[in-house]
Amino acid sequence: MSFLPNSDEDIRLMCHEIGVNAVEDLFVDIPSHVKNPDIQLPAPLSEQEALHSILQIASTNKQVCSLVGGGIYNHYVPAVVDHLSSRSEFYTAYTPYQPEVSQGTLAAIFEFQTYMCRLTGMDIANASMYDGATALAEAVLMAVRITKKNKVLCSAAVHPHYRQVLATYAWASDVSLEIVPYKDGTTDYNELSHIINDTVACVVVQSPNFFGVIEDIEKTAHIAHEHKALCIVTITEAMSLGLLKSPSECGADIACGEGQSFGNYPACGGPLLGILACKKEFMRTIPGRLIGKTVDEDGKECYVMTLQTREQHIRRERATSNICTNEGLCALRATIYLSLTGNRLGELARTNHAAASYCVEKLVDLGYERVFDKPFFNEFVIKMNNAKDIRNKLMDNGFALGIPLEEYYPELLDCLLITATEYITKDDIDTLVKLLQTI
Repeated sequence: MSFLPNSDEDIRLMCHEIGVNAVEDLFVDIPSHVKNPDIQLPAPLSEQEALHSILQIASTNKQVCSLVGGGIYNHYVPAVVDHLSSRSEFYTAYTPYQPEVSQGTLAAIFEFQTYMCRLTGMDIANASMYDGATALAEAVLMAVRITKKNKVLCSAAVHPHYRQVLATYAWASDVSLEIVPYKDGTTDYNELSHIINDTVACVVVQSPNFFGVIEDIEKTAHIAHEHKALCIVTITEAMSLGLLKSPSECGADIACGEGQSFGNYPACGGPLLGILACKKEFMRTIPGRLIGKTVDEDGKECYVMTLQTREQHIRRERATSNICTNEGLCALRATIYLSLTGNRLGELARTNHAAASYCVEKLVDLGYERVFDKPFFNEFVIKMNNAKDIRNKLMDNGFALGIPLEEYYPELLDCLLITATEYITKDDIDTLVKLLQTI
């Protein structure tokens, strides 16, 4: 049976039913320059010509030493992660509907959930989030369902892109979103205490936050719980979980964020790996599905999908989310990575912090100002006069230095968010310092 209209009359009847004159009326909100871009595609090429053209384009790429983070991080990925995750059994990221033929994939996702619970300290974790930003949005909708309140407070120190996605979800779900200002690099807790009331469903804070500063989650949780609101902690740099106290230890009710740092490449911005974990009592409000371990009729250990509270599995109006697949392949890579890293994750996290500490020390020695003198993990904010010009000159010399912050925070003119992971060596930083001395 076909679900597509078979004739112009079918289309006309469908348009009439939903109250529009033509199909084009459904797309009037899309700007014309986006809807009809002038792409200027070249004429068709043969396979040999296309390969030659691609190689020519690739030859113009530059190898750069990147000190850019801001939500996507360049960490070393062991070769075995690529090898195992590229086995043909794991090629698809599609939902394993038939458990009897998907035991390997289900087992891997179960282990991923286990790792996320251990790292966040939470009781339950799913494997259904696309990325950190939508994971945060889903966490907020969870809190709204749990508390039956629809006002949300979100720190201004949360990643700006995450806040944009959250604002879109809030608008579509009739949720009131208010931004709590930051002060000296962290959430303004005094202002938070002043504006929170018993109509608030949850308070959202990021730690380390977008400035790289470690937030006082315990204080945030205390303020939220005083007003029967939930505390949601989002994390963009999952590597920090190897060093810092877990969100659960600090009193958070829901932890969410981005897991790309575990075994997944920056890859020009994706694919990404969403994390969502919570306390056991919220299990039936978590979106997507959970992988559970059980036994078959012969008593043998096996894995199944359970609590599939999504719109494809239960009545649409009762679904907790419209998340329609999972990030199984990215979760698999994270699982392999974490199984290889084991207890050395803490050592790796300390290496990140050491690299960033050495970098900030050298930049301050050059006379640049560290904007927020607060504890940090592997990111920090430096003020440089004519920061954009300096950044462009460094790029010509093989260094990508940080993210200009004034686009997101106009008051932070000439400020760069700089990141140093274990990929950045002492020699890299010393070379950067020499270049800055000549500019």
